[in-house]
Amino acid sequence: MSDGVRTEMRGAVGVVTLDRPKALNALNLEMCRRLLPQLEAWRADPAVKAVVVRGAGGRAFCAGGDVRAVAASQAEPRPADAERLSREFFRAEYTLNHLIHHFGKPYISLVDGICMGGGLGLSIHGAYRVVTEKLVLAMPETGIGLFPDVGGGWFLPRFPGESGTYLGLTGARCSAADAMWLGYGTHFVESARLETVLEALVGAEWGEGLASAVVERVLKDFHADAGTSVLATQHVAMDRCFAAERVEDIQQALEAEGTAWAQETWATLVRMCPTSLKVTLRQLRMGRTRDYDEMLSVEYRLSQSMTARADFREGIRAVLVDKDNKPRWHPGTLGDVSEADVEACFASSEGDELVLSRS
Repeated sequence: MSDGVRTEMRGAVGVVTLDRPKALNALNLEMCRRLLPQLEAWRADPAVKAVVVRGAGGRAFCAGGDVRAVAASQAEPRPADAERLSREFFRAEYTLNHLIHHFGKPYISLVDGICMGGGLGLSIHGAYRVVTEKLVLAMPETGIGLFPDVGGGWFLPRFPGESGTYLGLTGARCSAADAMWLGYGTHFVESARLETVLEALVGAEWGEGLASAVVERVLKDFHADAGTSVLATQHVAMDRCFAAERVEDIQQALEAEGTAWAQETWATLVRMCPTSLKVTLRQLRMGRTRDYDEMLSVEYRLSQSMTARADFREGIRAVLVDKDNKPRWHPGTLGDVSEADVEACFASSEGDELVLSRS
């Protein structure tokens, strides 16, 4: 049994295959528990020169974290282990992201197909992200009453200009060309060549030099032009409209912009959870000046406060269960979300702290 993950050594390369193709390789608690000790063992083993992570099934790298299970545990009447599941899932997922962020060896994600939410957590914290023409990249959490987590508060502000603010608030989907422009993708390779890339890494002469130099030589041989990024063509307007410190001001800027892109973007924001939008903007502005480990602690607190809200269960119902895409948010408008409401989501409470060592 794979328990959703298959791991193997191929030469000097540890290979992880996310193996829940029917669920688009969505990451659940059991998968986190399998991956953590395996990656820790590979990091400590000098015979392991690099790690490659990929998804099974041909449709997705990883469609995100299994938030549906967390939402089910929060339903009324709440089961006795509801709080435990929310804490354990996010603690395990964030610990895994933290390990990848500080891995210290080449960690190569072959990102083919859908990569959303938790899929970015499994990939962006590593050194190399190989993307293909099948890539669909997004952080869609504001549409389900959450926020862009798995380090989103750290990496989204580090995308060019205000593109990370745009992506975090709207959940917009990106192509491979967009991903390369953002800096998420480090290399573009055609999907049909990914197995050959893996074979080349396995067959590489690792020798006594830097493992990263070996990886870069191999990937360079396969890298191709991903084409023109649509996101890049919109960046001037994006930077102008998404620079504000209030979501209401962003919406006004979009209305003033008056273009088809601005109108479509405004219409998207109106559909998102109002509390999630305000929490997310504060999270992203905070992340501009804080390092990854600091934001990890903030996001863990947010994971507990936001999943306890009724909006989270409603978002999961509307998007993933009934699929009517007609969530009934409460509060229902931005004007009804007070600063106190936002502040409460960031407040610390007993058991909602996560501080991890880099060692």
